[in-house]
Formats: sequence, C-alpha cells, structure tokens
Amino acid sequence: LFLAVCAVGIGGTFQYGYNVSIINAPTQHIHRFLNETWTSRYHKELNPDLLTFLWSVIASIFSLGGLCGALIGGSLAIQLGRKGALLMNNIIAILASILMGISFPTGLFELLIVGRFLIGINSGIGLCVQPLYIGEVAPKHLRGGMAMGSSIFLTGGILTGQIIGLRELLGGETYWPLLLSSSCFPAFAQLLFLPWFPESPRYLLIDRGDELSCAKALKRFHGSSEYQKEMEDIQRECFALNGEKPKKPWQLFTDRGVRWQLVTVIVMTMGQQLSGINAIYFYATYIFEQAGISAEKIPYVTLGTGACECLTALTCGLLIDYVGRRYLIIGGYLLMTIWSIVLTFSLTYQELYPWVPYISMASIFAFILSFGLGPGGITNTLTAELFIQSSRPAAYMIGGTISWISFFTIGMLFPFIVNGLQQYCFLVFLLECSLVAAFIFVVIPETKNRSFLDIKKEFDKLNFGRNT
Repeated sequence: LFLAVCAVGIGGTFQYGYNVSIINAPTQHIHRFLNETWTSRYHKELNPDLLTFLWSVIASIFSLGGLCGALIGGSLAIQLGRKGALLMNNIIAILASILMGISFPTGLFELLIVGRFLIGINSGIGLCVQPLYIGEVAPKHLRGGMAMGSSIFLTGGILTGQIIGLRELLGGETYWPLLLSSSCFPAFAQLLFLPWFPESPRYLLIDRGDELSCAKALKRFHGSSEYQKEMEDIQRECFALNGEKPKKPWQLFTDRGVRWQLVTVIVMTMGQQLSGINAIYFYATYIFEQAGISAEKIPYVTLGTGACECLTALTCGLLIDYVGRRYLIIGGYLLMTIWSIVLTFSLTYQELYPWVPYISMASIFAFILSFGLGPGGITNTLTAELFIQSSRPAAYMIGGTISWISFFTIGMLFPFIVNGLQQYCFLVFLLECSLVAAFIFVVIPETKNRSFLDIKKEFDKLNFGRNT
C-alpha cells in the first residue's frame, strides 16, 4: 500500500507542486529569451507591455491547462481505469517536457506556452485521478493517512522545485530550459513503477463487474488473510448501487441524494484556494527583506516555507486517522484566523520596533503550518470519502474545476486586493477562514473509520430530512 501511494504520487500531485514551483526561478532568463527571440525575429525591441503580457500568459496558461485536465480527468478514470488514466497522463507530461526543452534552442517561445499548457493538463488530471485511486485502495482505518499521500507529494514537489530551481543547480542562465523540461523524470518514474501495482479494486468490481480481478487486487494490497473484510464492504456498496452507472458532473447538481456533499466540496475547495495562503507567499519576500535578510539569501529562506508545508503534510498524515478529519480541518482554519489577526497588526506596526518583522516572519511560518495541518491536506481526503463509487469521479471533476477557477481568479484579483487594502487584506482572509470553519462545524460529520455507505447515510439526514 505504501509503495502504491509512492508510485501514483510521483507522477500525480508531485508534478503539480513541482511545476507550480519551478517557474519562479527562471523568470529573468525567460524575459531575456523573449526579448532576444523577438528582436532576432522582427528586428525591433519587444514592447515592455507585450513582454509582461507574454510572461503572464506563460505563467498563467498552466492553470487553464489544469482546468481542462480537471474537466476530463474523471471521464478518463472511468474509461481507462484509475491506473490507466495515470499511465496515459505521463505521455502528456513527456510531450510537454520536450516542447519546453526545445523552445530555447529553436528560438520558438510559442513552444514554451504550449508546453506549460500541456503540463497544466497533466497536473489537472493527476490532481483528479490520484486521490481517487488512493481513496479506493485504502482500508478504512488507513484511508486518511494514505489519502494524505496526495498532499505529501504535492508539497514534496513544491520543495523539490524550489531546491532544483536554485541558481547553483538548474536555476542559472545556462540550464533553465533543462529545469523546465525536468518534469519528464517523474513521468518516466511512474511509467516504470505503476504497472507493477493492481487497478483499484472498487473500480474492478463496481464499474467493471470483474470479481476475480478485484479479489486478486485486494489480496495484493491487504494480504490473503485480511482482504475478505474489504471485499464484503465493496460488495455491499455494489449491491446498494444496484448497477447504477457512473454519473456525469451535471447529474450531481440535480441529485438530491448528494446535495449537501456537493455544497461541502465546493465550499471546502473554494475555502482552500481563497484562504490567504497565496497572500502569505506574496508577502513573504517583503517581510524577509524587512527583517534584514539580503535579496540574494531570500530564495534560501523561502525554502523554509516549502519545508514547512512538507513537514505539516507528513504530520497531518500521521494524525488524521487518530485525531479525525473534523478536528484537524476546523482547527487549521481557526489557527489561520488567529495568525491573520497577528499578521495584520505586525504589518501595520512593521516600522515601529526592530523586532516586529520577526513577529511577521514567525506568523508566516505559523500560517503555513496551520494550512498544511488542516485545509491543505484534508480537503482532498474528504472529497473521496463523502461520495460513493458512482458519484466520486464526477465529484472530483467538479472539485477540480472549482479549484482551478479559484486558483486563476485569486491570481488575477489578488494584486488588486493587496494594492487596495495593503496589510488589511488579511482581514478578508480572516473572515473567509472563520466562515469556512463554522460551515464545516455545522455540516460535516466525522468520517474516520467509517465506510462510504455509512457516511452517505449520515448525509441522507441532511439531504432528505432528520427522520431518514
């Protein structure tokens, strides 16, 4: 089971974290490449406004690709299987790596844009299908910890990208095309290791009706003596579904039986993206400068933020099946609310005392730790647990779409929020975090150690009335 999580993670959410992270290091080199290419092609200087536009297209088209990937990820998981969809997804990553790698030697910056779009599609599919596979192969008592594998590999990807992007490694002027094309290595690793693992047993029995392959897969994952309990659980769910086919995303919006599960996924996904974590990264450089850290050393301090996220994902993975989902996610949002208050005060009085910037620095790390301990990891885990087999792929498609749209929206609006409100922007995030915490407290039951059918029955009380 542990090795299966590693095999799906390396080509799944790792790619998303890695490709979000590596684009920051070569910003100046790509600007120079765009200028030189334009001059040699059209024999005139590139307009500064057009340069900014081209750069923003290269950076943001990744999220557009991610949205497309999220929209097709669920359908691919149904048609090709969870494992088949992940294996096919690596072909897209390898093609994207080739295009980004040859853009510099060929002098075609358009290939960079196409490559970023394709790697976005790869990330969108990976974010949709990987949690689906892990959630379906995990036994009840380990489901939370295993589902955290998605978050651990995502934060591991961010940290790896920050390290590889240092100017001493591939972030320098000579090697930046290699940096952008290095995402082919996780893809090759998954193509090498994932075929050794079985397809999702739930997919094999419920979607394909292949009981023999399901039993075989369960024996591989849970051992010959333990697999029977899981088999019975899957058979009960199969019987309850009564031959129901996988649903399309739009069918979930008209299905009263999943109304509150769907509202929960939308609120949690938007809450995760709009929680202020992007504001923290935006302010980090400014705060580090205020604390007296030189500009050359800031990339190394920023590694600390990546390490923080990675550490909390691991901690959350260890705690989730003991503490429970509700306590961790509500606690995470409430702690983020507190740190938003502290940051607002410390940024307001930044110039007053020499020690105040260090309070701001501590608050940044504390905010990241709180995010990783709750919303960062548990949102994806709950999406897998709130739905039964026929609705789960469609739920991930909806959740993924909301996530990528929110990611794109905050990227577009965020500079205006910061310019308009300055440090008081954290009051907006304070309100958002406290509202999401209140919603989760009222609506979401604890899902620890419960079967998917038991969780569905709990939500039926909300969907159909208390007496159900």
